[in-house]
Amino acid sequence: MAAAANISLQLSSSLVHGETKLSASSTLLMGAPLASRSPCPPYDLKMGRPLVIQSKRLSGLEESIRIRRERELQTSTASKRRPALRRGKVSQRLPVPDHIPNPPYVASKLLPEIAKEHQIHDMEGLVRMRAACELAARVVDFAGTLVRPSVTTNEIDKAVHQMIIDAGAYPSPLGYGGFPKSVCTSVNECMCHGIPDSRQLQDGDIINIDVTVYLNGYHGDTSKTFLCGEVNNAMKKLVKVTEECMYKGIDVCKDGAVFRKIGKKISEHAEKFGFGVVDRFVGHGIGTIFHSEPLIFHHSNDKGGCMVEGQTFTIEPILTLGTTDCITWEDNWTTLTADGSPAAQFEHTILITKTGAEILTKY
Repeated sequence: MAAAANISLQLSSSLVHGETKLSASSTLLMGAPLASRSPCPPYDLKMGRPLVIQSKRLSGLEESIRIRRERELQTSTASKRRPALRRGKVSQRLPVPDHIPNPPYVASKLLPEIAKEHQIHDMEGLVRMRAACELAARVVDFAGTLVRPSVTTNEIDKAVHQMIIDAGAYPSPLGYGGFPKSVCTSVNECMCHGIPDSRQLQDGDIINIDVTVYLNGYHGDTSKTFLCGEVNNAMKKLVKVTEECMYKGIDVCKDGAVFRKIGKKISEHAEKFGFGVVDRFVGHGIGTIFHSEPLIFHHSNDKGGCMVEGQTFTIEPILTLGTTDCITWEDNWTTLTADGSPAAQFEHTILITKTGAEILTKY
Protein backbone atom coordinates (compact mmCIF):
# COMPACT_ATOMS: atom_id res chain seq x y z
CA MET A 1 0.00 0.00 0.00
CA ALA A 2 1.74 3.11 -1.26
CA ALA A 3 2.73 6.11 0.79
CA ALA A 4 2.60 9.60 -0.73
CA ALA A 5 4.94 12.53 -1.38
CA ASN A 6 4.07 16.04 -2.58
CA ILE A 7 5.46 17.79 -5.65
CA SER A 8 8.29 19.52 -3.79
CA LEU A 9 9.39 16.10 -2.48
CA GLN A 10 8.64 17.19 1.05
CA LEU A 11 7.18 14.30 3.00
CA SER A 12 3.48 14.28 3.68
CA SER A 13 1.14 11.86 5.40
CA SER A 14 1.06 8.32 4.07
CA LEU A 15 -2.08 8.63 1.99
CA VAL A 16 -2.91 12.17 0.88
CA HIS A 17 -6.52 13.28 1.26
CA GLY A 18 -8.36 15.60 -1.10
CA GLU A 19 -7.91 16.25 -4.80
CA THR A 20 -4.35 16.76 -5.95
CA LYS A 21 -3.00 17.43 -9.39
CA LEU A 22 0.65 17.02 -10.24
CA SER A 23 2.36 17.53 -13.53
CA ALA A 24 5.60 16.45 -15.14
CA SER A 25 6.91 18.56 -18.01
CA SER A 26 9.74 18.02 -20.42
CA THR A 27 11.33 20.10 -23.16
CA LEU A 28 11.50 18.74 -26.71
CA LEU A 29 14.83 19.63 -28.32
CA MET A 30 14.54 19.79 -32.10
CA GLY A 31 17.43 18.94 -34.40
CA ALA A 32 19.39 22.03 -35.50
CA PRO A 33 19.57 22.85 -39.24
CA LEU A 34 22.61 21.44 -41.03
CA ALA A 35 24.51 23.65 -43.44
CA SER A 36 25.11 22.18 -46.91
CA ARG A 37 28.72 21.36 -47.85
CA SER A 38 28.10 21.72 -51.60
CA PRO A 39 29.06 24.99 -53.37
CA CYS A 40 25.39 25.73 -53.92
CA PRO A 41 22.76 24.92 -51.27
CA PRO A 42 19.90 22.59 -52.24
CA TYR A 43 17.12 24.57 -53.91
CA ASP A 44 13.35 24.18 -53.77
CA LEU A 45 12.26 24.63 -57.42
CA LYS A 46 8.61 25.23 -56.55
CA MET A 47 9.19 27.82 -53.82
CA GLY A 48 12.32 29.34 -55.25
CA ARG A 49 14.28 29.27 -51.98
CA PRO A 50 17.09 27.22 -50.41
CA LEU A 51 16.09 24.05 -48.63
CA VAL A 52 16.94 23.58 -44.97
CA ILE A 53 17.97 20.05 -44.01
CA GLN A 54 16.96 19.03 -40.48
CA SER A 55 19.08 16.70 -38.37
CA LYS A 56 17.65 13.20 -38.07
CA ARG A 57 19.54 12.32 -34.87
CA LEU A 58 17.26 12.04 -31.84
CA SER A 59 18.32 12.63 -28.27
CA GLY A 60 17.31 10.06 -25.66
CA LEU A 61 14.56 12.42 -24.46
CA GLU A 62 13.23 12.96 -27.99
CA GLU A 63 13.19 9.23 -28.67
CA SER A 64 11.31 8.59 -25.42
CA ILE A 65 8.72 11.25 -26.31
CA ARG A 66 8.38 9.89 -29.86
CA ILE A 67 7.69 6.36 -28.56
CA ARG A 68 5.22 7.69 -26.02
CA ARG A 69 3.29 9.71 -28.62
CA GLU A 70 3.12 6.72 -30.96
CA ARG A 71 1.78 4.60 -28.11
CA GLU A 72 -0.82 7.23 -27.22
CA LEU A 73 -1.98 7.35 -30.85
CA GLN A 74 -2.19 3.56 -31.03
CA THR A 75 -4.32 3.34 -27.89
CA SER A 76 -6.44 6.50 -28.12
CA THR A 77 -9.29 4.69 -29.86
CA ALA A 78 -9.30 1.82 -27.38
CA SER A 79 -9.18 4.25 -24.46
CA LYS A 80 -12.17 6.16 -25.80
CA ARG A 81 -14.19 2.96 -26.11
CA ARG A 82 -13.48 1.99 -22.51
CA PRO A 83 -15.97 3.68 -20.17
CA ALA A 84 -14.52 5.89 -17.45
CA LEU A 85 -14.30 4.27 -14.03
CA ARG A 86 -17.32 4.95 -11.85
CA ARG A 87 -17.76 4.18 -8.19
CA GLY A 88 -20.15 1.36 -7.35
CA LYS A 89 -21.89 0.60 -4.09
CA VAL A 90 -19.52 0.05 -1.16
CA SER A 91 -20.75 -2.53 1.32
CA GLN A 92 -20.18 -2.56 5.06
CA ARG A 93 -16.72 -3.44 6.39
CA LEU A 94 -16.24 -7.08 7.24
CA PRO A 95 -15.76 -8.26 10.85
CA VAL A 96 -12.50 -9.59 12.26
CA PRO A 97 -12.66 -12.21 15.04
CA ASP A 98 -11.83 -10.90 18.50
CA HIS A 99 -8.92 -13.29 19.01
CA ILE A 100 -6.96 -11.74 16.11
CA PRO A 101 -4.74 -8.85 17.28
CA ASN A 102 -5.42 -5.47 15.65
CA PRO A 103 -2.75 -2.98 14.57
CA PRO A 104 -2.69 0.07 16.89
CA TYR A 105 -4.19 2.46 14.30
CA VAL A 106 -7.48 0.56 14.07
CA ALA A 107 -8.77 2.29 17.20
CA SER A 108 -8.63 5.68 15.44
CA LYS A 109 -9.98 6.98 12.13
CA LEU A 110 -7.11 9.44 11.88
CA LEU A 111 -4.48 8.79 9.24
CA PRO A 112 -1.26 7.78 11.03
CA GLU A 113 1.85 9.84 10.40
CA ILE A 114 4.80 8.17 8.71
CA ALA A 115 7.15 6.96 11.42
CA LYS A 116 10.60 8.55 11.30
CA GLU A 117 12.61 5.49 12.33
CA HIS A 118 13.98 3.00 9.82
CA GLN A 119 12.91 -0.55 10.63
CA ILE A 120 15.87 -2.91 11.10
CA HIS A 121 15.11 -6.35 12.49
CA ASP A 122 16.82 -8.90 14.71
CA MET A 123 16.63 -12.63 13.97
CA GLU A 124 13.30 -13.15 15.73
CA GLY A 125 11.84 -10.13 13.96
CA LEU A 126 12.95 -11.45 10.59
CA VAL A 127 11.27 -14.80 11.23
CA ARG A 128 7.98 -13.00 11.89
CA MET A 129 8.51 -10.61 9.00
CA ARG A 130 9.08 -13.47 6.58
CA ALA A 131 5.92 -15.22 7.78
CA ALA A 132 3.78 -12.10 7.27
CA CYS A 133 5.26 -11.44 3.84
CA GLU A 134 4.82 -15.04 2.68
CA LEU A 135 1.17 -14.94 3.71
CA ALA A 136 0.66 -11.67 1.80
CA ALA A 137 2.24 -13.25 -1.29
CA ARG A 138 -0.04 -16.29 -1.12
CA VAL A 139 -3.10 -14.09 -0.64
CA VAL A 140 -2.38 -11.82 -3.61
CA ASP A 141 -1.82 -14.83 -5.88
CA PHE A 142 -5.10 -16.34 -4.68
CA ALA A 143 -6.84 -13.03 -5.37
CA GLY A 144 -5.46 -13.10 -8.90
CA THR A 145 -7.22 -16.40 -9.60
CA LEU A 146 -10.53 -14.64 -8.97
CA VAL A 147 -9.99 -12.02 -11.68
CA ARG A 148 -12.38 -12.56 -14.57
CA PRO A 149 -15.20 -10.67 -16.29
CA SER A 150 -18.39 -10.20 -14.18
CA VAL A 151 -16.63 -10.66 -10.81
CA THR A 152 -16.98 -7.62 -8.55
CA THR A 153 -14.11 -6.10 -6.62
CA ASN A 154 -16.26 -6.48 -3.52
CA GLU A 155 -16.27 -10.27 -4.07
CA ILE A 156 -12.48 -10.20 -4.30
CA ASP A 157 -12.32 -8.22 -1.06
CA LYS A 158 -14.57 -10.71 0.71
CA ALA A 159 -12.50 -13.70 -0.41
CA VAL A 160 -9.21 -12.01 0.51
CA HIS A 161 -10.57 -11.01 3.92
CA GLN A 162 -11.61 -14.57 4.67
CA MET A 163 -8.25 -16.05 3.67
CA ILE A 164 -6.38 -13.56 5.85
CA ILE A 165 -8.44 -14.08 9.00
CA ASP A 166 -8.41 -17.86 8.47
CA ALA A 167 -4.61 -17.58 8.73
CA GLY A 168 -4.96 -15.75 12.04
CA ALA A 169 -3.89 -12.42 10.54
CA TYR A 170 -5.47 -8.98 10.28
CA PRO A 171 -6.00 -7.26 6.87
CA SER A 172 -3.83 -4.17 7.37
CA PRO A 173 -5.79 -1.71 5.15
CA LEU A 174 -9.02 -2.27 7.11
CA GLY A 175 -9.50 0.77 9.33
CA TYR A 176 -6.23 2.41 8.30
CA GLY A 177 -7.16 6.10 8.41
CA GLY A 178 -10.76 5.02 7.98
CA PHE A 179 -10.19 2.86 4.89
CA PRO A 180 -13.35 0.71 4.75
CA LYS A 181 -12.11 -2.49 3.11
CA SER A 182 -9.53 -5.25 3.55
CA VAL A 183 -7.72 -4.86 0.23
CA CYS A 184 -7.13 -2.18 -2.41
CA THR A 185 -8.47 -2.93 -5.90
CA SER A 186 -7.38 -0.41 -8.54
CA VAL A 187 -8.93 -0.87 -11.99
CA ASN A 188 -7.69 0.60 -15.29
CA GLU A 189 -7.04 4.33 -14.75
CA CYS A 190 -7.02 3.98 -10.97
CA MET A 191 -3.40 4.49 -9.88
CA CYS A 192 -3.88 3.07 -6.40
CA HIS A 193 -6.05 2.85 -3.25
CA GLY A 194 -9.19 1.80 -5.09
CA ILE A 195 -11.98 0.80 -2.70
CA PRO A 196 -13.69 -2.53 -3.53
CA ASP A 197 -17.31 -2.07 -4.53
CA SER A 198 -20.14 -3.50 -6.62
CA ARG A 199 -18.56 -2.74 -10.00
CA GLN A 200 -18.12 -5.83 -12.14
CA LEU A 201 -14.81 -6.39 -13.88
CA GLN A 202 -15.08 -6.10 -17.65
CA ASP A 203 -13.33 -8.00 -20.41
CA GLY A 204 -10.16 -6.02 -21.22
CA ASP A 205 -9.72 -4.48 -17.76
CA ILE A 206 -6.52 -4.50 -15.77
CA ILE A 207 -6.66 -4.55 -11.97
CA ASN A 208 -4.04 -4.03 -9.30
CA ILE A 209 -4.71 -5.95 -6.09
CA ASP A 210 -2.76 -4.60 -3.12
CA VAL A 211 -2.60 -6.94 -0.12
CA THR A 212 -1.10 -6.19 3.30
CA VAL A 213 -1.44 -8.52 6.29
CA TYR A 214 -0.63 -8.01 9.96
CA LEU A 215 0.59 -11.28 11.45
CA ASN A 216 2.24 -11.72 14.86
CA GLY A 217 2.88 -7.99 15.09
CA TYR A 218 4.44 -7.55 11.62
CA HIS A 219 3.10 -6.26 8.29
CA GLY A 220 3.77 -7.91 4.92
CA ASP A 221 2.89 -5.82 1.85
CA THR A 222 2.68 -6.75 -1.85
CA SER A 223 0.66 -6.05 -4.98
CA LYS A 224 0.31 -7.25 -8.56
CA THR A 225 -1.56 -6.06 -11.62
CA PHE A 226 -3.68 -8.75 -13.29
CA LEU A 227 -5.24 -8.99 -16.75
CA CYS A 228 -8.99 -9.55 -17.02
CA GLY A 229 -9.99 -11.42 -20.16
CA GLU A 230 -8.67 -10.17 -23.49
CA VAL A 231 -6.55 -7.08 -22.79
CA ASN A 232 -5.20 -4.91 -25.61
CA ASN A 233 -1.50 -5.04 -26.44
CA ALA A 234 -0.70 -1.54 -25.19
CA MET A 235 -2.07 -2.28 -21.73
CA LYS A 236 -0.34 -5.67 -21.67
CA LYS A 237 2.94 -3.90 -22.43
CA LEU A 238 2.30 -1.37 -19.66
CA VAL A 239 1.76 -4.17 -17.14
CA LYS A 240 4.84 -6.08 -18.30
CA VAL A 241 7.15 -3.06 -18.20
CA THR A 242 5.84 -2.00 -14.78
CA GLU A 243 6.80 -5.36 -13.32
CA GLU A 244 10.19 -5.15 -15.02
CA CYS A 245 10.70 -1.70 -13.50
CA MET A 246 10.05 -3.03 -10.01
CA TYR A 247 12.73 -5.70 -10.46
CA LYS A 248 15.16 -3.17 -11.97
CA GLY A 249 14.77 -1.16 -8.77
CA ILE A 250 15.25 -4.21 -6.56
CA ASP A 251 18.39 -5.24 -8.43
CA VAL A 252 20.34 -2.15 -7.30
CA CYS A 253 19.55 -2.65 -3.61
CA LYS A 254 22.19 -3.80 -1.12
CA ASP A 255 23.90 -2.68 2.06
CA GLY A 256 25.49 0.74 1.46
CA ALA A 257 23.67 1.50 -1.82
CA VAL A 258 22.13 4.96 -2.13
CA PHE A 259 18.34 5.11 -2.28
CA ARG A 260 18.23 7.33 -5.38
CA LYS A 261 19.57 4.48 -7.52
CA ILE A 262 16.14 2.85 -7.30
CA GLY A 263 14.35 5.75 -8.98
CA LYS A 264 17.11 6.15 -11.56
CA LYS A 265 16.87 2.56 -12.73
CA ILE A 266 13.07 2.53 -12.77
CA SER A 267 12.83 5.81 -14.70
CA GLU A 268 15.45 4.77 -17.25
CA HIS A 269 13.57 1.58 -18.06
CA ALA A 270 10.12 3.19 -18.16
CA GLU A 271 11.30 5.98 -20.44
CA LYS A 272 12.58 3.47 -23.01
CA PHE A 273 8.95 2.59 -23.65
CA GLY A 274 7.49 6.07 -23.26
CA PHE A 275 5.70 5.35 -19.98
CA GLY A 276 5.32 7.87 -17.18
CA VAL A 277 6.49 7.15 -13.62
CA VAL A 278 4.15 8.51 -10.95
CA ASP A 279 5.99 10.62 -8.36
CA ARG A 280 3.15 11.22 -5.91
CA PHE A 281 3.16 7.71 -4.41
CA VAL A 282 6.24 6.11 -2.93
CA GLY A 283 7.51 2.94 -1.30
CA HIS A 284 8.08 2.91 2.44
CA GLY A 285 9.72 1.20 5.36
CA ILE A 286 7.64 -1.61 6.84
CA GLY A 287 7.73 -4.04 9.75
CA THR A 288 5.98 -3.63 13.07
CA ILE A 289 4.84 -0.25 11.65
CA PHE A 290 2.84 -0.15 8.41
CA HIS A 291 4.48 2.99 6.95
CA SER A 292 7.82 4.43 8.03
CA GLU A 293 11.01 5.93 6.70
CA PRO A 294 12.72 5.47 4.35
CA LEU A 295 10.36 6.69 1.64
CA ILE A 296 11.32 5.19 -1.71
CA PHE A 297 10.98 7.48 -4.73
CA HIS A 298 10.45 5.59 -7.98
CA HIS A 299 11.22 8.53 -10.32
CA SER A 300 14.63 10.14 -10.87
CA ASN A 301 15.52 12.08 -7.72
CA ASP A 302 18.31 13.38 -5.53
CA LYS A 303 17.28 11.61 -2.33
CA GLY A 304 20.18 11.09 0.05
CA GLY A 305 20.81 8.24 2.42
CA CYS A 306 22.05 4.68 2.10
CA MET A 307 20.51 1.27 2.64
CA VAL A 308 21.45 -0.73 5.73
CA GLU A 309 21.67 -4.49 6.19
CA GLY A 310 18.61 -5.85 8.00
CA GLN A 311 16.33 -3.05 6.80
CA THR A 312 12.95 -3.77 5.19
CA PHE A 313 10.97 -1.56 2.81
CA THR A 314 8.70 -1.75 -0.23
CA ILE A 315 9.39 -0.92 -3.85
CA GLU A 316 6.11 -0.29 -5.70
CA PRO A 317 6.33 1.77 -8.90
CA ILE A 318 3.21 3.01 -10.69
CA LEU A 319 3.52 3.55 -14.45
CA THR A 320 1.01 5.24 -16.75
CA LEU A 321 0.22 5.08 -20.43
CA GLY A 322 -0.49 8.82 -20.48
CA THR A 323 -0.17 11.62 -17.96
CA THR A 324 1.17 11.15 -14.44
CA ASP A 325 -1.14 13.94 -13.21
CA CYS A 326 -3.79 12.58 -10.87
CA ILE A 327 -7.09 13.33 -9.19
CA THR A 328 -8.58 11.86 -6.02
CA TRP A 329 -12.26 11.07 -5.57
CA GLU A 330 -14.34 12.46 -2.74
CA ASP A 331 -13.80 9.22 -0.80
CA ASN A 332 -10.28 10.62 -0.20
CA TRP A 333 -8.65 7.37 -1.33
CA THR A 334 -9.34 6.41 -4.94
CA THR A 335 -6.71 8.14 -7.11
CA LEU A 336 -7.01 8.18 -10.91
CA THR A 337 -4.92 9.44 -13.81
CA ALA A 338 -6.18 12.89 -14.75
CA ASP A 339 -6.58 11.96 -18.42
CA GLY A 340 -8.20 8.56 -17.86
CA SER A 341 -5.22 6.64 -19.25
CA PRO A 342 -4.43 3.21 -17.76
CA ALA A 343 -2.01 2.76 -14.86
CA ALA A 344 -0.27 -0.34 -13.52
CA GLN A 345 1.61 -1.13 -10.31
CA PHE A 346 3.68 -3.95 -8.79
CA GLU A 347 5.07 -4.17 -5.27
CA HIS A 348 7.40 -6.32 -3.21
CA THR A 349 8.64 -6.05 0.36
CA ILE A 350 12.42 -6.56 0.44
CA LEU A 351 15.12 -7.17 3.03
CA ILE A 352 18.51 -5.52 2.54
CA THR A 353 21.48 -7.88 2.80
CA LYS A 354 25.24 -7.30 2.49
CA THR A 355 25.29 -8.40 -1.13
CA GLY A 356 21.80 -7.58 -2.39
CA ALA A 357 18.15 -7.74 -1.50
CA GLU A 358 15.96 -10.66 -0.47
CA ILE A 359 12.39 -10.51 -1.76
CA LEU A 360 10.21 -11.43 1.22
CA THR A 361 6.82 -11.39 -0.51
CA LYS A 362 7.26 -14.64 -2.41
CA TYR A 363 7.07 -18.34 -1.60
